[in-house]
Amino acid sequence: MKRLLPAALLLISCTPLKSSFVRDDWAAQDASNVKRLVVVVQPLPDAKEKAGEACARVARRYVNQKRDFLVKKEVIQAGAVDLASVCGGEDAIEGVLLINPTLTAKGDGFEIDVNGVLQRCSDGREAWKGNAAGSFPSKDKLLVEVTNVYVQEFGEEVAPYVAPAVNVLRPLLDTLPQPKLSEADLEEKLTLD
Repeated sequence: MKRLLPAALLLISCTPLKSSFVRDDWAAQDASNVKRLVVVVQPLPDAKEKAGEACARVARRYVNQKRDFLVKKEVIQAGAVDLASVCGGEDAIEGVLLINPTLTAKGDGFEIDVNGVLQRCSDGREAWKGNAAGSFPSKDKLLVEVTNVYVQEFGEEVAPYVAPAVNVLRPLLDTLPQPKLSEADLEEKLTLD
């Protein structure tokens, strides 16, 4: 048993996930009321609009596929996020998933640090927050097809950003709490990208 502890600590320290917090009252206060989200990426990764768009799309698709939220759209913003401008509207947005990436070129990839926050539209209260960080190469042999999808959508300039974005966002977004969906919500979810 004593030999397993150092190995377990080494594995934990290698994960990109650094912290995660869900409000204690999520199940009672938010699970049924914060289901429809908009993903906002701010600031732009590497100050490049296309990289921000790709990062936002990665987050949107991942949350729609792996969590029970209904992510209706993604937005990139260079400046401060105004909740009132991204909440409500015809999509009845109930929450904002703010993705705040900081990245620095390092070798053949990036040193990336991402803070995530889920805020309620009704009052701006944080329901979840997390942080993930690490060094990731621009090319990942396991993500070649995924990278190609985003290159087709946004252009060749996003290629170096896709694998690092996927590799840091996956463990971070896996810590999002699960909302409670009704039958109508489940049907609506089938139509999302």
